[in-house]
Amino acid sequence: MAEIAVNGTRLYYEDTGPGSTGQTIVLSHGLLWDTELFAPQIAHFKGRYRVIAYDHRGQGRSADDPSRCIDMETVYEDAVALIEKLQLGPVHFGGLSMGGFVAMRLGARRPDLVRSLLLMETSADPEPVENVPKYRKLNLVARWLGLRLVADKVMPIMFSQDFMTDPARSSERAYWRQKLLNNRRSIWRAVNGVIERKGIYEELGRIKCPVLIIVGEQDTATVPAKAERIQTAITQSRLVRIPKAGHSSSIEQPAAVNAALDAFLGSL
Repeated sequence: MAEIAVNGTRLYYEDTGPGSTGQTIVLSHGLLWDTELFAPQIAHFKGRYRVIAYDHRGQGRSADDPSRCIDMETVYEDAVALIEKLQLGPVHFGGLSMGGFVAMRLGARRPDLVRSLLLMETSADPEPVENVPKYRKLNLVARWLGLRLVADKVMPIMFSQDFMTDPARSSERAYWRQKLLNNRRSIWRAVNGVIERKGIYEELGRIKCPVLIIVGEQDTATVPAKAERIQTAITQSRLVRIPKAGHSSSIEQPAAVNAALDAFLGSL
């Protein structure tokens, strides 16, 4: 557990240390969460790989940011600075949702820093126009009245119907709902960055490294069709659909996600 000063901010990151393969996996989380989103993957891969997971600026344990909108270009530049300052590259860069927005920019613009991309529950397009008013309303309520009033609306966006209705997983739901509530009040700045992001689809043809695309079959935030669209644009890509998973497959179905990552990384 450490902090690093990069790109005018301070990022919190976790580093498992050298692995037997001599290769590094960097993990970039989705909006509203932190490095814990990848706890099952960190536990699975440490020892074989050096695994680094970090919190985006304005989220988790990283420094706050005064901007009205923490835009995706800034978050991408943070990732570049992190990799370069820690002298990690080239890495296997894994990103879920917002982290995937970062990963695709890295693959297209800084191929020298990546061995492969691991894209999970993400999209190469701007936020769909029909979603923007709803998300802006939720963000406004969260900013001024607190996340407690919107948590029950956000949880079904983040998790599958199976996860949300399974009685055996009630304690897990309670845990992640509390993590959602624990977000700093200034999280609205990062939410604006996701809502207002520009698409990256036109740049996907520049990605030449191997790419694994993972999507939960019950993902309603970035539906499987979004993953299929990414696959058609990247030559060296393969798509894996995870049953009974939504927008957070890394924790909803960790065994299936780890198996997909193992098969992909083992094939390189």
